[in-house]
Amino acid sequence: MRNTAGLLGAAFILLFGQAGWAEGPVDATNIDVAYMEDGRYFTEDDIPTYNVAEDGTIDWPSYSGFRRYHSECHVCHGPEGEGSSYAPALKNSALELDYYDFFDVVVNGRQVINSAETSVMPAFGDNPNVMCYLNDIYVYLKARGTEAIPRGRPRMKEAKSDVIREDENACLG
Repeated sequence: MRNTAGLLGAAFILLFGQAGWAEGPVDATNIDVAYMEDGRYFTEDDIPTYNVAEDGTIDWPSYSGFRRYHSECHVCHGPEGEGSSYAPALKNSALELDYYDFFDVVVNGRQVINSAETSVMPAFGDNPNVMCYLNDIYVYLKARGTEAIPRGRPRMKEAKSDVIREDENACLG
């Protein structure tokens, strides 16, 4: 199963063009869009990020992340990444972990079992409903963590680009 997770993760990285390794956590107080490519926004370190216009319009990946988070993650982690009595607030995790650590936890899962805590995150590397949208989920949670996107369903969003549509179809098969 881990081999499949690794293959899906590698395919996802190839599909969505991630490059480089982060030196550490992104400074959540200063998320700057360095460039936009085909409807996706990135930092200067090629890390996916969000974009919220002055009128509140959010980028398509953040909107998609809202939808995917609420279909796959909110049952354990609570609505809008706020956390629950069962699992931590992922809006905070997206700020505390760097992109690659966040990606690794989702793909491979994680277990922390000791006298102080018991935390088990299942691996989602075999789930295309998560893997095909992991960047979207990440940018949505990052935007929630910085309060750039308020709670609730986003009211205004950019249009989905043809490239995003094609990548989605290729990933889902």
